[in-house]
Amino acid sequence: MEWSPGDRGNIEDLRGSSGRRAVPVGIGAVIILGLLSWATGTDFLSLLNQNSSPSQSAGPQGQVQSTPQEERTVDFVDAVTGDVQDMWGKVLGGRYERTRVALFRDAIDSACGSAESATGPFYCPGDQKVYLDVGFFDELTQRFGAPGDFAKAYVIAHELGHHVQHLLGLDRGVRRGAASGPQSASVALELQADCFAGMWGHAASATGRFKAGHVELEPGDAEQALRAAAAIGDDRLQKAATGRVMPERFTHGTSAQRVESFRRGMDSGDLRACGVAVRGTE
Repeated sequence: MEWSPGDRGNIEDLRGSSGRRAVPVGIGAVIILGLLSWATGTDFLSLLNQNSSPSQSAGPQGQVQSTPQEERTVDFVDAVTGDVQDMWGKVLGGRYERTRVALFRDAIDSACGSAESATGPFYCPGDQKVYLDVGFFDELTQRFGAPGDFAKAYVIAHELGHHVQHLLGLDRGVRRGAASGPQSASVALELQADCFAGMWGHAASATGRFKAGHVELEPGDAEQALRAAAAIGDDRLQKAATGRVMPERFTHGTSAQRVESFRRGMDSGDLRACGVAVRGTE
């Protein structure tokens, strides 16, 4: 996967900020749900909210110590975010409103409450931003066995897919208090976001695509995203964490479902393949 740095206009650098602990809906939250909810018999989202405690503040937003590797990650997130949003601007026209990915370390405050790195990347409808701990991609590689730039890009595109759902009203009434289970609205929402991520993969790999893009896919990139989708399926995460699969607690879909949803968007590049009726773009 080839990409070129931009002007960082697609990110909000909050690496010098921190907040309390909570668990908004995100791609990584199912790890916690699968382990502690099963082990304690308690809804872990509620448990975290009830027992949240202040984190040590890193001070006001400003200059932070970093490494060349971390700065590369920041540039990468900016490039992918801009590219995904360029695609959605083409698909949705005037209905699309650009957003930013807020990058943080350890913990952060958002309009959806406070979050920590264990939450994983998440989209907050309250301020219409994606939140991402800069260390998450190390977890994706080391813990989930899903290395590669396009695996990381898939995660970003998935969360921006939630932004598209919010703009189109597809997430209305789903996020707060949504029931779990294989047929739940929560699972359907997550699988649709996977399909939307696949739509960007289709656009990024197409010849003659819009020239504003900062990302170009190479042979083998799609397999990285498919491995990432398979690595974070409810069934695989539950099995790894507890030794058993509990469909009644699914929130994101099985590995097979996530792979199929991403592949459907990747193969078609069409909103209709992701369950959205096509209307005018203005």
